[in-house]
Amino acid sequence: MSHNQVILLLGTNLGDKNLNLQTAQELIGSKIGEITRMSEIIETEPVGFDSENNFLNQTLWISTEFSPMKLLTEIKLIENDMGRIYTRNRAEGKYEDRIIDIDILIFNSINFESKTLKLPHNQIFSRNFVKKLL
Repeated sequence: MSHNQVILLLGTNLGDKNLNLQTAQELIGSKIGEITRMSEIIETEPVGFDSENNFLNQTLWISTEFSPMKLLTEIKLIENDMGRIYTRNRAEGKYEDRIIDIDILIFNSINFESKTLKLPHNQIFSRNFVKKLL
């Protein structure tokens, strides 16, 4: 089986943010694949919505056998297991506070687009803090 090289972006702005990142790392390592590198953790202000809660963000480089869509499914399960709640605001495309957010930034070097996933992720180009974590 081939190993795909993926960069994930983690973000959290609710609860024990350091613990949220650590829990996400552990779940990704046990359910998705080997974490081969981790960026520093940086604090960022919310983008796209108002909140009193700043984010902690980090990128992970992983090696996985999953396809892009299987990876997305597993990420959503991890977010759900950690208590992520999607409200109507999110369904309407509005951002909100969250215990964990895991985005696929890069999957190998492919360009891919479906109804639920676009690779590479738009945030690579639109969010300055993402560039700092790469």
